[in-house]
Amino acid sequence: MIKAVKKLLLYCLLLTALLPGMPAMADDELIERLRHRLETLNEPGQLVAGEQILYAGQPLQRLYERRGWQPIWFDEKALPLALLDDAIDAIDLAFEHGLDPELYHRAALAEALEWLGASANGDRDRDRDRRILVDVELLASDALMTLGHHLAYGRIDPQTIDPGWMIEREPPELLARLVGAAPDGQINLRRVLETLLPRHAEYGALVQRLALQRAIAADADWQLLHSGPTMRPGDLDPRLSEIRRRLAMLGDLPVDLQDTVEHDGRYDTELEPAVIAFQRRHGLDADGIIGARTLAALNFAPEARIDQLRANLERWRWLPASLGEEYILVNIAGFDMRVVSGGQAVMSQRVVVGQPYRHTPVFTGRMSYLVLNPSWEVPHKLATQDQLPKIRADLAYLDEMGFSILQGWGASEVRIDPHDIEWSSLSRRNFPYRLRQAPGPNNALGQVKFMFPNRHNVYLHDSPARGLFAQEDRARSSGCIRLEDPHRLTEWLLIERGGLMNAERIRRILDSGTETTIRLDRPIAVHLLYWTAWVDEFGLPPRK
Repeated sequence: MIKAVKKLLLYCLLLTALLPGMPAMADDELIERLRHRLETLNEPGQLVAGEQILYAGQPLQRLYERRGWQPIWFDEKALPLALLDDAIDAIDLAFEHGLDPELYHRAALAEALEWLGASANGDRDRDRDRRILVDVELLASDALMTLGHHLAYGRIDPQTIDPGWMIEREPPELLARLVGAAPDGQINLRRVLETLLPRHAEYGALVQRLALQRAIAADADWQLLHSGPTMRPGDLDPRLSEIRRRLAMLGDLPVDLQDTVEHDGRYDTELEPAVIAFQRRHGLDADGIIGARTLAALNFAPEARIDQLRANLERWRWLPASLGEEYILVNIAGFDMRVVSGGQAVMSQRVVVGQPYRHTPVFTGRMSYLVLNPSWEVPHKLATQDQLPKIRADLAYLDEMGFSILQGWGASEVRIDPHDIEWSSLSRRNFPYRLRQAPGPNNALGQVKFMFPNRHNVYLHDSPARGLFAQEDRARSSGCIRLEDPHRLTEWLLIERGGLMNAERIRRILDSGTETTIRLDRPIAVHLLYWTAWVDEFGLPPRK
């Protein structure tokens, strides 16, 4: 709450900076009513205008107190300034970015302005006019202040959804942006608000996709595709005509191919690449076969897709203004990792992430070293929940998998003979030992792990369980991220990026079986994010 208040206070500066200078003294009665409204909150922290609770009560108090209670949106004759029309236009920006304009008093403002317009042309109720003037003044200020906050930081505090969210976003340089946006003193509120949006190309692409999905949702001819037999190239099926139209609507099939031939319900050669493109976009096996999962994705309602896009736009607003010129990004929901350098993706590969009950957290770290032939220090939770039952079932499991039983740390560390332990007496709360797995073919971390120290004890690593990467649902780990091709990342970090060693030296170390730590010449940012919708065209090489 304190953080949110501080951020809202920044937007007091935003509205103050919007004004080229203090206006001439406004209508005295309007000033007095405005002051009275702001000084008498209905209850601590709550301010009401036009029967709507305002989000920024206390920041608004501070803003207007600094202005000597002078209004922002009305002139000295209590007539609305042109800036007020700009404010309403700026509020409409919320819709384009997946936010609800009604959160920013859009209808209440329009209704109040309509009353003022009608009142000016007829019998005037002066007392009501003045009350509505104050309502409009506060509604407009609260709307711009709150919308600016939401565009820059997101509407929801991510930690109220996921306490594990560990990404901070720096406050934008509001004053510098505003000065640059209005060198001649003429303010375009919409453009000023646009400077607060994420600058990532992926964000802009999602905004465009949201507009497309809304156009699709407006198409009254959206039909549910019925279940039935699997469809393969060459098959006949009456559903294929509607699938063809659906793929053209979604952009996977060129529109000029939608009706270029007389269709007899056949799965032809024009349709297959469109199906494959659709499957690839939706994280499905891109085999061109229209089975139950592909049909379900085709039936995903446009309204539900709109909600999904809105949620992902919000997640982008939670992120730092820049991910960096060079970084590793793992999309947990998409089971995908990409490496970006100089604004271009240099590799992309599949990953295995945490299971729902041991989910991979969302946070940003800095990779500083990697370990070849790593040993695995089994976390206490995994040692007691996963390994202990296997050891009880067969003590030979320890030797087969290369586990040592340890007690103590450092100079006090001792190795315990497993035959000296009464395993049946041990439990999660009574387990005074540590399990360490030696490097080798059965090691859970494979041949390499990539370290970006964090409180979650999460890292990237190799895996001997190669079959998992062929599955569509790859939420199979205990929280860490397993890489499909860790040696490719190793080579990029140590050879192509850092020039720290050559391929022959890496091979010799791996062949030795000796645990070896290699520090990077410079750390690289690692972002673990959770996106359920993204646009592939931005720097991602096709994944095989």
